Amino acid sequence: MAIVVQKYGGSSVADVDKIRKVADRVGTTKAAGKDVVVVVSAMGDTTDELLALAKKLTDSPARRELDMLLSAGERISMALLSMALNARGVPAVSFTGSQSGIVTNDSHTNARIVEVRPFRVQDELERGKVVIVAGYQGVSYKREVTTLGRGGSDTTAVAIAAAIGADACEIYTDVDGVYTTDPNICPSARKINRISYEEMLELASLGAKVLQIRSVEVAMKYGVPVHVRSSFADVPGTWVVGEERSLEDVVVAGVAYDKGEAKVLLQSVVDKPGVVAKIFGALAEKNIAVDMIIQNTAAGSSDISSTDVTFTVAKTDLARVKPLIEELARAVGGKGVQYDEEIVKVSIVGLGMRSHAGIAARMFEILARESINIQAISTSEIKISCLIASKYTELAVRALHDGFGLDKASQAPSPADPV
Repeated sequence: MAIVVQKYGGSSVADVDKIRKVADRVGTTKAAGKDVVVVVSAMGDTTDELLALAKKLTDSPARRELDMLLSAGERISMALLSMALNARGVPAVSFTGSQSGIVTNDSHTNARIVEVRPFRVQDELERGKVVIVAGYQGVSYKREVTTLGRGGSDTTAVAIAAAIGADACEIYTDVDGVYTTDPNICPSARKINRISYEEMLELASLGAKVLQIRSVEVAMKYGVPVHVRSSFADVPGTWVVGEERSLEDVVVAGVAYDKGEAKVLLQSVVDKPGVVAKIFGALAEKNIAVDMIIQNTAAGSSDISSTDVTFTVAKTDLARVKPLIEELARAVGGKGVQYDEEIVKVSIVGLGMRSHAGIAARMFEILARESINIQAISTSEIKISCLIASKYTELAVRALHDGFGLDKASQAPSPADPV
């Protein structure tokens, strides 16, 4: 019998009426002769509300206690959905992350799954029951409750699907698939029928918020077909699958943007071996992730013994990293530090970049035609990113989207449902 894992996000189970609709959909899937595992997020804004309660008591709640608190949200959803299914005559049972065999490391509030022991899930499936799993949570080897970070229910669903050998993992959300770019700022954005794991991983890391990055990593590692689709409309969504020849024919699959970075400029630091290593080594020791990096001759200087070092960090890290950066600037002979939070990273992604020349030049030309200055560039085999002033975000996204023909590009046909 085919096995399908279905994940429903917070907006899909936000109230009792929506839980009833999810129960109807799950019941229909079960009636079609499929074994079903359902992974649920907390209802609506429950996680934010629980976090706000904790903040009323202390500005720095203990991470262990946060996990104990926040994991309660998914437990409410799983129990209510199980009740709704049983009331419809569909046998169902709910499990917490630990009961489902989700074993994690001990990094509270941002744990990583290290293995899945789905024995109880498999036993209940064999008994003909729908199994409801609380997403976003697990248990460490120290028998502590842990949570997986924002969007962790996606990762739970894909990990469960891999562990039980599911035929597909359906991610139900408030959008009906993955789009060529954000339709809120580009009306000509199109839904993509089929996209590779690699492209989806790049898009997720570059600002697209449809799937959590780690869920895509797990799907790619274990070859789990993922179907991103709408909770509110019974229409095909976007399949995230392995690399295929037809996908390589599409040069650029999507345009993404990320407003979550800040630019840091260390002015006129000493230009000698070991200086850059010292700067970024110190940042690494503090677990500060750095993205784009540029080193060039100090602006307005003819002194070849000094250089400007520019890099980007997450805006959320900037406040705590400023004292370290300024200390580093002094240590390497810098003349000052400048910060710029009014920036955005715009990116194009596509498997076809591997075999097509001139894509970067075309991207730069499109931005130049709109008089948009590029402040930094980074590339990979299937991605090109440019740092620009944030005031040009919408203009840049629309220009790149239409400049690469994504407003009319023919997408690979949707595959038949594997289950």
